[in-house]
Amino acid sequence: MDLCKPGNNRGQRGRAPRYFTNCKRELPAWPSIGLNTRRRVTSMLPPHPEHESMRRRLADGVLLASLRADAPPGVRVRTDAELDQSLADALRHHDPAEDLYVFGYGSLMWNPAIDAVHMSVARVQGWHRRFCLRMIFGRGTVAEPGAMLALDRGGACHGLLFRIEAAKVLPEARLLWRREMLAGSYEARWIRACTDAAPVRALTFVASRHHERYIGAQPIEHVVRLIRTGQGPLGTSRAYFESMLQTLEGLRIRDLGMERLRRAILLADRDAP
Repeated sequence: MDLCKPGNNRGQRGRAPRYFTNCKRELPAWPSIGLNTRRRVTSMLPPHPEHESMRRRLADGVLLASLRADAPPGVRVRTDAELDQSLADALRHHDPAEDLYVFGYGSLMWNPAIDAVHMSVARVQGWHRRFCLRMIFGRGTVAEPGAMLALDRGGACHGLLFRIEAAKVLPEARLLWRREMLAGSYEARWIRACTDAAPVRALTFVASRHHERYIGAQPIEHVVRLIRTGQGPLGTSRAYFESMLQTLEGLRIRDLGMERLRRAILLADRDAP
């Protein structure tokens, strides 16, 4: 069975809930970008204005120090040694002579802050894009928690595949780890990503379902409330959500789950006092 073909999701663990599933049976709201396209991604997504500043803050440790200082009681941010060990554990399964592929589905798409030699649209099977993590630092606080995006089990997801050349894998992956793997709510996972050229083995970050801030069992109304009201030192959950929608539209990627979530948020806006 070719897991790169749409609809071939049998045997995958977990199932996407109805309002977060990617489904091919509805007409797209905008033209979908196919995996056989040769359109350059760089012409569809303008460079993010904070790309270089994000790289500097990650490399200098400024962002990590800020998050550690702002972490609320009970939230433990990993030490540098723990992050380096986690990275080493993940790269143990990677040949250092080969380029590294990274699959991005959220903010990595619009502000990757990594040096990639190539970007392309890719599809992964068995995982879907979902706001399933409760945020109490970064884009949320204990008083005003937000919701954060992750890959969760079931369905399928289109995103961006970044290729990092072999000589730069370690320093670039180190930046990724200091951005994504700080508090244990994500797990690094090797997945199969399908492009117009060929399937590749890629690294990505999925939700840790055993983490205390995993909210996958919560109804959509709870997620809507977190996105509408969550805010913290790095901004609001709503701004993150809007950036994600804008990026998906720019890439002509259709995600029905995110569209349903958008409609639910707009409905809540309309009904708000």
